[in-house]
Amino acid sequence: MFSTDTFWAFIGLVLFFVVVVAVGAPRKILAMLDTRTDRIRTELDEARKSREEALALLAEYQRRRRDAEAEAEAILEEARKEARRMTEEASEKLKDMVERRTKAAEAKIAHAESQAISEVRGRATDLAVAAAANLLAKKVSGTVATKMIDDSISTVRQRLN
Repeated sequence: MFSTDTFWAFIGLVLFFVVVVAVGAPRKILAMLDTRTDRIRTELDEARKSREEALALLAEYQRRRRDAEAEAEAILEEARKEARRMTEEASEKLKDMVERRTKAAEAKIAHAESQAISEVRGRATDLAVAAAANLLAKKVSGTVATKMIDDSISTVRQRLN
């Protein structure tokens, strides 16, 4: 069944296992494996923690970005409203200024017109008085003429003014 060489190889193998067990190699190997397992487990836990922190930071930055975008949009909307308000205000001021200048120009025109009418009436009065004086001087003489001329002059002046 067994040859002597196989028998001695079997005995050598058994002795080898006995020596290995006696020296405590399995415990050392198991301890080494346990240490390595613990180190790997620790690294995995740290990796999970780092991943969770990274996700939390990502969420925080995304929230801040959304808040910043919302704030920027609010600032833009406020600026648009302010620009519209300022445009409307400037338009109103321009309209008021145009109305005031138009009224001032109309007032100046009315004043100039009034002055022109007064001057025309004054000259017309002077011409009418002079013409009446000449006419009466040629046709009426004496104290009656002087009295009539003075009365006519005062009447014409009163009616024309």
